[in-house]
Amino acid sequence: MPKINVLNQSGNQVAELTLSDYVFGIEPHQQALYDVVNAQRAAMRQGTHDVKNRGEVSGGGKKPWRQKGTGRARQGSTRSPQWRHGGIVFGPTPRSYAVKMNQKVRQLALRSALSYHAANGQLKVVESFAIEAPKTKLFQQLLDTLGVVGKTLVVATEFADNELLAARNIPTVAFSLVGHVSVYDILNCKNLVITQAAVQALEEVLGND
Repeated sequence: MPKINVLNQSGNQVAELTLSDYVFGIEPHQQALYDVVNAQRAAMRQGTHDVKNRGEVSGGGKKPWRQKGTGRARQGSTRSPQWRHGGIVFGPTPRSYAVKMNQKVRQLALRSALSYHAANGQLKVVESFAIEAPKTKLFQQLLDTLGVVGKTLVVATEFADNELLAARNIPTVAFSLVGHVSVYDILNCKNLVITQAAVQALEEVLGND
């Protein structure tokens, strides 16, 4: 079983945590990661795009000219697609881009993402968070103490207002509650900082297939 040091906010080791092989020690499943990230990115799309077809544009009630005898091609409406201000053919309409994904595949992808960070040394477990004041300087000092550089996802069971306010001016830091963490968020960050309580919560949820 993989082991990892539990750090306090001063960067000192306070304990050693044994991670679950089933959650943090598997070989990342590339296809599951690809499918779940695609599904999550598709779900982010609003799907509110819309164009007007020939039945929705205004005008065009009268036949432009008689059917025969003019030498021109027959036309039934000035709002046909070939006319200026005519309707759009096969244009986008409001729709949902949601993709069905089985729960076991989603859990496999989440375990794969966690295992990837653990195997590459990009996972840090902290005892807890406690920022005294909502100051960016304090949160940046915490990141420097932990040796975290680059895009970082912080995962915990709950966050205080001071922590959220202190980090909102740091563009490379994102927060996620352990119950809402996604595969896309994990893979989109370079460093994963997670509390000890959140690790236990993940192992309880993902520990049984």
